[in-house]
Amino acid sequence: MHTLIGLFLFAFSTASAYQVPVADTDYSRQICSGIWANDKTYINASFDATSQGQLAMVIYEWADAPYLGKVTSTTDELLPPQKTYVCTSDAVYKNFCTRDDLGRFILDLPAGKSINDTSFWSARVELPANSNTSSPQRESTSGFWNSGNDTLPSSQSDNGPTAWRRDISSTRAVNTSPTGIYTYSQPIQYLVRKTGYYCVAIVPVTVQGSTIRQTSSDPHPHYNGLIFFQNKFNGMLPATDYPKVNFYFAMFIIYGVLAMYWGWLCYKNAQDLLPLQYYLSGLVGLLVIEMVANWGYYRYLNAHGRGTTSTVFLIVVAILDAGRNSMSFFMLLVVSLGLSVVKESLGRTMIKCQVLAVAHFIFGILYAVGIVELELESTSALVLLIFVIPLAFTLSGFLLWIMYSLNATIAQLRARKQRYKLSMFEMLHRILLFTVLVIAIFFVVSSFSFSGRLAEGWFLFPFLEEELTWPAFSSRLRGQVMESSMVAA
Repeated sequence: MHTLIGLFLFAFSTASAYQVPVADTDYSRQICSGIWANDKTYINASFDATSQGQLAMVIYEWADAPYLGKVTSTTDELLPPQKTYVCTSDAVYKNFCTRDDLGRFILDLPAGKSINDTSFWSARVELPANSNTSSPQRESTSGFWNSGNDTLPSSQSDNGPTAWRRDISSTRAVNTSPTGIYTYSQPIQYLVRKTGYYCVAIVPVTVQGSTIRQTSSDPHPHYNGLIFFQNKFNGMLPATDYPKVNFYFAMFIIYGVLAMYWGWLCYKNAQDLLPLQYYLSGLVGLLVIEMVANWGYYRYLNAHGRGTTSTVFLIVVAILDAGRNSMSFFMLLVVSLGLSVVKESLGRTMIKCQVLAVAHFIFGILYAVGIVELELESTSALVLLIFVIPLAFTLSGFLLWIMYSLNATIAQLRARKQRYKLSMFEMLHRILLFTVLVIAIFFVVSSFSFSGRLAEGWFLFPFLEEELTWPAFSSRLRGQVMESSMVAA
């Protein structure tokens, strides 16, 4: 516990932004992230001094995505139309763009709509390694490029690619695109004044007659850079994950109050505690530790980003999560079997329950570690199944055993005409069935949400889906178990 508290204190540090590295070897040429906006939020794109060549670059809000690229063919009505996104010599020949747009992204705006009416910032950028050998025209873009200043202001300390920042309050909110080639010399900044989902697309372009030549096996020059998404909150978490910080803190407070209340009840009735109450006390304590560990993990990520320490921290959180799941299912199983409510002891059946819980805990850890360490794109399906199938078997075993035992206990209480206890178990049965129904509905909702992932504001849904659904129902189930144990006492 002292170690966790130390990590929390260590997690409070200087603020920075969510950052994504980019390179010429990336498979995907687009980086997107949600941004919680205010009057000081922005996106920065920076490249190191060894980067060379020219890039077609565009920054925009996802709501304007339909205007990006020119529809060039429609092969199937069931498939989206094919688009040409970058203006090349071939695209000019086919009248998809003009010669003035060579090396830039194609924007297919409707009649009467100009680029200033959209969120687009688009440019053809020449990278630093080319600057000493070529001198393209440098466009003046008042308020955005600040092109008259080739060096960082002396009043700012050089602590990295985002150390320099202009006085945003003195600039216009409009991000003006340059009309010619821009020679990169300082971080490119895009002002964000509206909460939404923003993307940065970067495509290297081959320039004929470039003084920096490349071999036939090296189609484009090399570049490395960082994209920074500065939200209104301070830290390195993406906008989707930041709500988890406050969510887990709130859950820690709720579970902490619940633990104190439960501890007070146990203290008052220390002489009359049953085995079920001891198990429940352990589960409540584990829940408090898990919530505080999750809160600390996201605070640490927000302050320091991902690394070796965060990976170790994540594995610890995964172990706690596996322990909570195993203990929750174990509690539901022994309650369904009637421990301390219908039966004083389960005999050898208790050993079987414990073995199943331990197996589920071990397989849960393997699954959690596998998700962290394995690269899903490059790992074979067989290896992935090795991590998934054992956990699926123990989970299925728990669920089937719980439902079978609960039905048997309800039938036994009905035969004994113990109506109050019967009503408690029938309520538990209805909650379980309702939970299964809600999970099934969420599969459908998740499918629709994925199909609608292009919609504005979609970046908020993964947090709501992941964090607000299962915890609410699992808490309801644990509350019902706690109420049953109080009746038993």
